[in-house]
Amino acid sequence: MGKTLHQGPISKTKKWDPNLWVSPVPFGLTKLKPHHIRDTAKVAWKNKDNLNYAKNIITKGVCDGCALGVSGLQDQTLKGPHMCTTRFNVLRLNTAPPIKPEILHQDIDELRKMTSAELRELGRIPYPMMRRKGDRKFIRISWDEAMDTVADKMKALDPKQYAFYLTSRGITNESYYTAAKVSRFLGTNNIDNASRICHSPSKTAMKRSIGVGASTCNYQDWLGTDVLVFWGSVASNSSPVSTKYMMEAKKRGTKIIVINPYKEPAMENYWVPSVTESALFGTKIADDFYEVNIGGDIAMMHGVMKHWFEMEEETSGSAVNHQFVEEHVNNYDELKKTVENQTWEHIVESSGISRERITELAELLAKSNSGVMVWALGLTMHKHATDNISQVANLALLRGWLGRENCGLMPLRGHSSVQGSGEMGADPFVLPGGDYDDANRERIEKIWDFELPKWPGDSVGVTIENAMLPEDNERKLKLYYMSGGNFLETMPDPDFVAEALSNLEVRVHQDIILNTSTLLDAKETVIVLPAKTRYEQDGGGLSTSTERMVYFSPEIEGNRNRIEEARSEWQIYVDLAKRVKPESAELIDFASGQEIREEIAKANPQYDGVQYLKKAGDVYQYGGAWLCEGGVCPTPDGRANLIGIDIPDNNKKAGEFRLLMRRGKQFNSMVYGDTDAFNAMGRYDVLISREDAKREGIQDGEAIVLYNKNGVFQGFARSADIRSGNLGIQFPEGNYLVPKGIYENFAKMPDYTVDVKLEKADHFNANKDRQYYEKPVPDLEDNPN
Repeated sequence: MGKTLHQGPISKTKKWDPNLWVSPVPFGLTKLKPHHIRDTAKVAWKNKDNLNYAKNIITKGVCDGCALGVSGLQDQTLKGPHMCTTRFNVLRLNTAPPIKPEILHQDIDELRKMTSAELRELGRIPYPMMRRKGDRKFIRISWDEAMDTVADKMKALDPKQYAFYLTSRGITNESYYTAAKVSRFLGTNNIDNASRICHSPSKTAMKRSIGVGASTCNYQDWLGTDVLVFWGSVASNSSPVSTKYMMEAKKRGTKIIVINPYKEPAMENYWVPSVTESALFGTKIADDFYEVNIGGDIAMMHGVMKHWFEMEEETSGSAVNHQFVEEHVNNYDELKKTVENQTWEHIVESSGISRERITELAELLAKSNSGVMVWALGLTMHKHATDNISQVANLALLRGWLGRENCGLMPLRGHSSVQGSGEMGADPFVLPGGDYDDANRERIEKIWDFELPKWPGDSVGVTIENAMLPEDNERKLKLYYMSGGNFLETMPDPDFVAEALSNLEVRVHQDIILNTSTLLDAKETVIVLPAKTRYEQDGGGLSTSTERMVYFSPEIEGNRNRIEEARSEWQIYVDLAKRVKPESAELIDFASGQEIREEIAKANPQYDGVQYLKKAGDVYQYGGAWLCEGGVCPTPDGRANLIGIDIPDNNKKAGEFRLLMRRGKQFNSMVYGDTDAFNAMGRYDVLISREDAKREGIQDGEAIVLYNKNGVFQGFARSADIRSGNLGIQFPEGNYLVPKGIYENFAKMPDYTVDVKLEKADHFNANKDRQYYEKPVPDLEDNPN
C-alpha cells in the first residue's frame, strides 16, 4: 500500500462561533491574558536597528522557535498568516549587534553579576576568545589559535575523556549531522543533544510500542478528530500557534481534554492573535481538565483501561477495537491481566482522580472513533517516563487510533529541529538512520569510510558527572565542547554542575551569545567561538518539525549587524576534525551545505529527498502523512506491542509535597519576563492548592520555604487550581531542589520529579539550625519576586 501524502494547508472555518468566546468584551480587556499586540510592538522596537533583516527572517526563514517549524508566515496546517510571540522573542538572537569590547573585556566578576537574560541583551559574541586559568578577563584570539588550542588538547586526551553537546538553539540538521560524524571520526561516542532533557523518553517508548520514534500524525489530524487529549502538555505556551489549530478543531466538533496537575489557564482560554474572532473575544480551549497527581498518570491510564475491560465484560467491542487489536497488536491478554490486577483503591490514591471521573473519561474515549494523544514534559520529566508514554500508546492501540486520518500519537516537541538531532546521529545511543547496533554501525562505516568506536557513549548528565571522577579513571572527562546550552539552568543541582564544569581542563562554548555557564572558570582554558545563526549558515539549512516536516531555510541577506568573524557551525566542526587528524582529513571534509544534505539522504534513508530542497519554503515530510499507516508498524513482525507494567510507587511521605516544574514567560531556559501572562505568577511564586494553603494556615503572598536534603527554595505562596499535595514552581529557579544522578531507566533523562517539605518562612528561619539542609539560607529579601 502506498503512503498517503500530506495534502498541504486547508481553509479555516469562516463562520464565527459565539459559543467558544471567552468574553464579549473586545480584546479581553477585563481578563488576565497576554498582550500580543503590545509585545509585538516591543519586539519591533528592540529590533529597530536591524528591522529589514528581522522582517526577512520572519517572512523567508524557517522559525527557530518551537518545533512547529513553519516557513515564513505560512504553515502546512491551515491557510492564512499567523503570529507567534515565541518566535518574536528569539528574533533578537539573530539581529543583535556584537557585544561592545569595553563590556566584553571587563573583569570577569563584573560579567558574573549579570543574569543570563542580561547577558543576552548585551548582543552577540563578536570573535573567538580565550580565558586561561587566573585570567581576569577574556582576551581576543584568532580562529587558528582557538582551534589549535582545542585540537592540541584533544590529541593529548583519550577520546573517552572529551564530549560534545548540541542544544536546540536554531541548530540545523547539517550541523547535527556533521557533529555526529566528527565526534565518531575523532573516536568518541560522547555526543548528546537537548532532547535528552525533554523528549528522549518519547522516542524510546514509541520505538518499543510501535517501532517509530516520531509523531505518527500531523497537526492537521487535530482538526475534526473526535477527541484531542493533552497529557502534561501546555501546548498554548510551548507552541502558541497550536492554539489556532485547537480553535479550528473545536469548530469542527473536537472535544479537547487536558490532563495536568495544574489547571493551566492558557489551556482554558486563549486569544489567538492571527484569528480576528479569537483576538477580539478569546477562545475557550479545553472542554475538561483532569488534575492528576504528579507521577499519577500511569494509574489514571490504568483506570481508563480497567473500566474499558469492565465494559468489555458486558458488551464486546464497547471499548476495545478488537479488529485492529487482532490484526495489528500483540500482548492483549497480558496487558488485560496486568490492568485487572490493579485495585480501584490503588488507582484512585495514586492518580488523585476519583473512580467516577476516570470512568467518565474512559467512556468518552470509548465512544470516540478517532483520537489524537499529545504529550510533553509532564510525562517525560520522570524516572518512569518511558513507561508513562507506553501507557499512552496502549490507550491509542486499544482504540485503533494509529495510522489513519485524525488519529495518532504526538510527542509535542518544544524546539525547532530537536527532532532532527537524534535522526542525524547526535546522540550516544544512535547513528543516522537507526540505533547504535552492530548492523547500523557497519552500514554507516561503509558510508563514512572509517571505523566507529565500539564502546558505549554517555548521556549529557553522566558526562557532567564524569568531570568529577578521579584522575586515573579512563572516563574522567577533561574537555567539553558545547554548541549552545546552559547546564547551569537546565540540569538538576546547579551547584554541582558549576563545580563539575569548573573541574574540566578545557571547556569550549560555540555559541551566539554569552550565558552564565560561559563565565565559569576551567582548570586550564575556556574557549568561546562565535557561531552563525541558522539564517546565516553557508548554503542554507534544514530543520525537522514535530510532524516530521523537513524544511529548507535559505541564507538570508541584509544583516546590518553582521558578525564578521562568525562561522557556520558545521564548518567549525570540520575545521576541528582536520586539525586533530590532518592525515585523514579527506574523510570528513564537506565543501558545502548541499554536500552534507546529499550524504544525509544516504545515511538516513528516511531523509532521502531532502537533497532536493533548495529554496525558501521547500519542505519534505518523511514517512508520509501517517506513520504505521493502516496499522502496519516497522517492528520485526509488523505489529504494535502493548506494554503491561505495574503502577509505580511514588513513595511520597506524609506531610511532603510533590513538585511540578513549569515554564512561565520563557523559552527553554531563556527567561523573557518576570511575570507569567496567564496567571501573574512571579519567578519565585509557589502554586499551592487552596485546600493545602488553608490546612497549612498560609495566606496568599505569604513568604514560604520549600526544602529537602538537596536544597532550599524561598518564595511566595500563590493559591491556584492545582491538585492537593502538589506544588508548582518555575524552571529553572527550582532546579536547586532536584538531586543529581537520578535517571530515567531507558532514555537516561534526568528525573525532575522531587518531594519537598513546606513551611512558613518565619518558622523555618527561626528553626533552621535544627533543619536538615545542605545550602545556606539567604535572607528572603535577597530573592527577587
